Amino acid sequence: MIRLENIGKQNGKQIVFIEASAAIQKGEKVGLVGPNGAGKTTLFRMITGQEQPDEGQVAVDRGVTIGYFSQDVGEMAGRSVVAETMDGAGPISALIAEMSELEAAMGDPERADEMDEIIERYGEAQGRFEELDGYSLDGRAREVLDGLGFSQEMMDGDVGKLSGGWKMRVALARILLMRPDALLLDEPSNHLDLESLIWLEDFLQNYSGALFMTSHDREFMNRICTKIVEIDAGSLTTYSGNYEFYQQQRAISEKNQQAQFERQQAMLAKELDFIARFKARASHAAQVQSRVKKLEKIDKVEPPKRRQTVSFEFQPAPRSGEDVVTLKNVHKSYGSRTIYEGLDFQVRRKERWCIMGINGAGKSTLLKLVAGASDPDNGTVARGPSVKMGYFAQHAMDLLDGERTVFQSLEDNFPQAGQAPLRALAGCFGFSGDEIEKKCRVLSGGEKARLVMAIMLFDPPNLLVLDEPSNHLDIATKEMLITALSQYEGTMLFVSHDRHFLAALSNRVLELTPDGIHTYGGGYTEYVERTGHEAPGLRS
Repeated sequence: MIRLENIGKQNGKQIVFIEASAAIQKGEKVGLVGPNGAGKTTLFRMITGQEQPDEGQVAVDRGVTIGYFSQDVGEMAGRSVVAETMDGAGPISALIAEMSELEAAMGDPERADEMDEIIERYGEAQGRFEELDGYSLDGRAREVLDGLGFSQEMMDGDVGKLSGGWKMRVALARILLMRPDALLLDEPSNHLDLESLIWLEDFLQNYSGALFMTSHDREFMNRICTKIVEIDAGSLTTYSGNYEFYQQQRAISEKNQQAQFERQQAMLAKELDFIARFKARASHAAQVQSRVKKLEKIDKVEPPKRRQTVSFEFQPAPRSGEDVVTLKNVHKSYGSRTIYEGLDFQVRRKERWCIMGINGAGKSTLLKLVAGASDPDNGTVARGPSVKMGYFAQHAMDLLDGERTVFQSLEDNFPQAGQAPLRALAGCFGFSGDEIEKKCRVLSGGEKARLVMAIMLFDPPNLLVLDEPSNHLDIATKEMLITALSQYEGTMLFVSHDRHFLAALSNRVLELTPDGIHTYGGGYTEYVERTGHEAPGLRS
């Protein structure tokens, strides 16, 4: 269906692909993985024809329709969300526009002499529209939008008034409604809450077309993909199986390659030692010459390519008292919308609460109250006297000074720390070499998130309040953060839509529901077992 045949591609001085090959067959669900900057988006753009390979070819079977969702969402304004979504439905949206023009022409007295032709064209367009099930398009568009978290009011509202994250959802809905033969999805899970993510997972599992996608959510990849294509140092390697299977196979092949490399190095050292010892002796000249020729012909085994992995260890945080945060009879409203009426909640030392709730339930509001970024209308929020807090808010990345470099940002926050510890800290969070001289305004979302994390964790708090901390992080950085936080000795309160993150780090669950709060001892995994659903908005 789609074939990448010995492609080569260079962007400036960077070689992206060298003789890389892979194929996507009809109905396959394929995950594309590789480090940031490896060329995942370039590959998508070559498949859609937006870019051309320098060598080799990208072959797409004749007649195959491709829908491409990228993070680069175009301008949206001037119509409703549902109309914007329906506009992506390929030939149906073109027919709607044509029928609308023909209807206007029918009512135009100046075109009376063309009426027979207009009516005939209208009949043809209407017949094709019915054939493509066009009359159910509005309903199908609303079904997709509902799955992605839109209320009926939002669907009929102006698309131009939406935030960037909601416009991303509209762009995704357009592609899903189109139902092309092949879906290319570049990070579709980035701006979704847990309910929408699980809906999308179900949609893609039941999707009959081919799927080729990237995602920083390993659980999402695991449940959907049955094949993984890895970009590594310019080549493409295909693994049959889900993301977990790919990780296992990659580890095995790295181990085997390392053992092979070490065996060859030992053999080479032995041969070179013989040559060095006997090259001056005439009696051994033939043997020496024979071994030199043998070494010249040998195929060198390369050591496995080392992925740059980041690791971070917490300095011990100062110990807090047993009562970390206490909320008593808290009331909170925004205008006419009531969030809490008489909320009581207590957080004790070493508890790791994940906060669950549907959109608008008050998850971020609770974190803001605990962090002191918002005040209750009534009631009290009290932190223990020895509590030292670190707060990662969703807007925290907007507070970075765009004109300061990564290193200057660290220096501004820790003027007494000295260069060596700050360089080491930057390295832990993936800023090595010249990257620490990047200005904050040119950083990607993931890089900004890493920098904010580095600032927050350098001088460790004993209470971490985290609002979607893993949103912009790639899988490797997310793993580093999970490993570091699992060894953290303090108390945590967090919101996340990443199920791997939730399961690995929580030991308590607070569920916010319209009829009050529910608390669960044990973490997210136990919560799923006890309730029978993975998110509060889903009922089994």
